[in-house]
Amino acid sequence: MNDDILVKDIMSRPVTISKSALITDALDKMLDEGIDPLIVVNHNAVVGTVSRQSVADKLGTKRNSSISPTSIHVANTVEEDFTTVYPDQDLDVVIPLLQAYKLVVVYDEDHRLVGQVSAGDILRVVRPQGSLSDVMEPACTIDVDERVVHWRRRMIDDNLHRCVVTENDRVVGIVTETDVAVAMRRFREMVEDRHQDHRIRNLLVKDIMTSPVLTVDVGAGIDEVVDLMLSKGISSVPVTSGGKIAGIVTRASLIKAL
Repeated sequence: MNDDILVKDIMSRPVTISKSALITDALDKMLDEGIDPLIVVNHNAVVGTVSRQSVADKLGTKRNSSISPTSIHVANTVEEDFTTVYPDQDLDVVIPLLQAYKLVVVYDEDHRLVGQVSAGDILRVVRPQGSLSDVMEPACTIDVDERVVHWRRRMIDDNLHRCVVTENDRVVGIVTETDVAVAMRRFREMVEDRHQDHRIRNLLVKDIMTSPVLTVDVGAGIDEVVDLMLSKGISSVPVTSGGKIAGIVTRASLIKAL
């Protein structure tokens, strides 16, 4: 299908961070670069990845409430959610790998880091066929007045990365692991330790959600949705039908459909 396209044709420059760096630096770099996750290196060797989700989990854990975000290092959040390929391999090798891993790391023949391939890199050159319904996932929804601690519990228990926020059945926003990571960082930095437990339990989804949220109608084409996601640097788009939520398209669901 994609025999003429090689990894070196689509890979992007590797974006790395040191294992000894602070997680606040990692979060800033992910937001500035529009990337998730980052490649974690130690003495120029790849040791794993750090994601917005892992930062959100670390900052949102009660046992870390007395620790300043600027005292937590990337080493405490390293994941192994990546695999490797070489520049001269076919694109068709990479697609199933990205269906299982967040990131594909590219090494040269001397095992030096030379690139990375993400879902966005793939979607710039290859798109799923069919209609939008073929690439939609069921959308998690949450009420605008729900507590953030309850949302975090759902994230952990159900392995959720995002949830569409509703008010009286209307879509009013979206809350993602990025929103949680950013909110938890600001919260930990601004609120004194002795007040954190009480204040965090009163934090509502509407306090941290992204609003307004971009949506598409169920009749939109796949190319239109992918172009929107890539141009805006977003990882998901809620799909509506008759003004009500019908599902959600994510970069992961698009890759799974290839």
